[in-house]
Amino acid sequence: MSKKKQNLRDLTTQEHQGEHLDVGGQNHSSPESPGKLKTYLPAIFSFVFLIVGIGWDYFDAQFFQSWIRIVWYVAAYLPVGLPVIREGWNSIINGDFFTEFLLMSIATMGAFAIGEYPEAVAVMLFYAVGELFQNAAVNRAKGNIKALLDVRPNEARVYRNNDYISVSPESVAIGEKVQVRVGEKIPLDGILLSEKGSFNTAALTGESKPDTIVKGEKVFAGSINLDGVIEIETTKEFKDSSIARILDMVQNATARKSKTELFIRKFARIYTPIVVYLAVALTFLPYLFVDEYIFQDWLYRALIFLVISCPCALVISIPLGYFGGLGAASKNGILFKGASFLDEMTKVTTVVMDKTGTVTKGVFKIKDVVISNGALSARLPDGQEAEMMKYLMAMEEQSTHPIARAIMEYKADGDTFQASEVSEIAGKGLKGTVNGKTVLVGNKALMTSNNLEVPVETDNIVESIVMVSIEGKLAGYVTIADELKEDAHQAIEQIKASGISKIIMLSGDKDSITQQVAKELGMDWAKGGLLPEDKLNEVEKLMSANNNRLAFIGDGINDAPVLAASDVGVAMGGLGSDVAIETADVIIQTDQPSKFAKAVRIGRSTRRIVWQNIGLAFGVKAVVLILGAGGVATMWEAVFADVGVALLAILNAVRLQNMKWN
Repeated sequence: MSKKKQNLRDLTTQEHQGEHLDVGGQNHSSPESPGKLKTYLPAIFSFVFLIVGIGWDYFDAQFFQSWIRIVWYVAAYLPVGLPVIREGWNSIINGDFFTEFLLMSIATMGAFAIGEYPEAVAVMLFYAVGELFQNAAVNRAKGNIKALLDVRPNEARVYRNNDYISVSPESVAIGEKVQVRVGEKIPLDGILLSEKGSFNTAALTGESKPDTIVKGEKVFAGSINLDGVIEIETTKEFKDSSIARILDMVQNATARKSKTELFIRKFARIYTPIVVYLAVALTFLPYLFVDEYIFQDWLYRALIFLVISCPCALVISIPLGYFGGLGAASKNGILFKGASFLDEMTKVTTVVMDKTGTVTKGVFKIKDVVISNGALSARLPDGQEAEMMKYLMAMEEQSTHPIARAIMEYKADGDTFQASEVSEIAGKGLKGTVNGKTVLVGNKALMTSNNLEVPVETDNIVESIVMVSIEGKLAGYVTIADELKEDAHQAIEQIKASGISKIIMLSGDKDSITQQVAKELGMDWAKGGLLPEDKLNEVEKLMSANNNRLAFIGDGINDAPVLAASDVGVAMGGLGSDVAIETADVIIQTDQPSKFAKAVRIGRSTRRIVWQNIGLAFGVKAVVLILGAGGVATMWEAVFADVGVALLAILNAVRLQNMKWN
């Protein structure tokens, strides 16, 4: 395969971004470059000469005879024909004999040999125009990937020797302090040292809404600082940053070809030499069976056969279709690790979802505060709540547990309380002293083991409960719950609407909470209290069912074994998880589970367009091949069957980039 075609099909390295060979045989960056007119000049020149020549032929101009006519059409042919002939010759030198370049060269030079000059020029001209359309389509498909490449930071302003100096991001070490001005890109992943900052993360997540980060939270390379000068402390080297790894993944996405794409490429390698041999047979074999054999007529039919048989529409439009699908997904914050997973996504029949961090935010919040009279001094109900919460917060202050952090977010007016002699009671909670009073904080088991009567209504509460006892009396309890994501209901509705038959939840959280969340979202069934290996066992059982193709959606950390084992592993929040990028097949950068249904739609649309192109190419070519072999079709029909179909297929593939996926 020629270097040019390989570049157009693989598109996997930054060096090839936007580079292709134009019909004049010169490399250029893109159709939008200053050399745009120069790119199209050979085709324009040939088109003008062809139209003028056909006009003189039509009016039977006296001067346009013999050698003048030949020279005129040769002049029209060379600007578009020489680059193709050169590519064919280079392919032969490299050991690749049977390419579309060879087919076009043989067909057009053969047409010249039998005096069909306008047809020869027309075939090569329309082929060149097809190349221009193809290049424009490829560059457009690259646009979404280029948008990601453009977020690669160019420099970092790092604090060294009591001053900020500009250096390459690659040279910044972990733990160094970096300053970022308004409008600049965050050069490396890090922790925000400033009080707060506002960031445009659209290039990373596909979301246009600015993201507000406070001191101590993570910031990601490639985000744009929108508000004030900030400082960050780097937590990763540039090569390990989320943006660098995502860029590497996207640039190499087409390395994993779909089965359809691989089949077409193998097919083309077998198909093209067969076509050449059939054309030779069509030229000479009729001599043995036809009474009035005319070599020129059968050669003309064979040349038509060659032009029709050129596999351009297949070998160009199909990879372009998949690349368009990958680009459309990237634009929407969904990263596929290869075209093969676009295909796999269309076959999914069962979706298994984790709970925490997938359909819920993974951030605990206080849901209810319930007071039990008798243990608190304040008379007013509001005052009793605040008083109990101060006791509870004093006990939980030193804990790093997510539930403790949720409790510490409670806003209580007045002075805070201080705890002392705090000790942990394994599996039950904490015991300590606050304001000289003995305080117990923990679960029901802690209260009952201390002979405290627990309210009956708590037996029906599935959320996590933290109870508070002061001086041997139950003061009350707090329920803690993980919030559903804003689009969780929408995600399940859209997955069901896509025709996927089963939606299942598997979670490490306790079974009662898992069942409640699954019921609220309308899932088919759920199971909680699972360790990572338990999840893996459940998924393997589901996958063993006949014709069951399973996608698992998880947070990419503790779910890594299941992500790797499933037919399609989908990681939520890939920007924050190294394991997600390494293990998952698809990464949803925005943490929105509703993006899964969008990924399915993009995959199905891509596959549908690819098969439309295959059907169009084979259908039209089959009809015109039969007509050409029978002497009915002319070279003009052959041009349509080859270049016309290729153009239609390319335009069809480009539709992926214009579709609305909301």
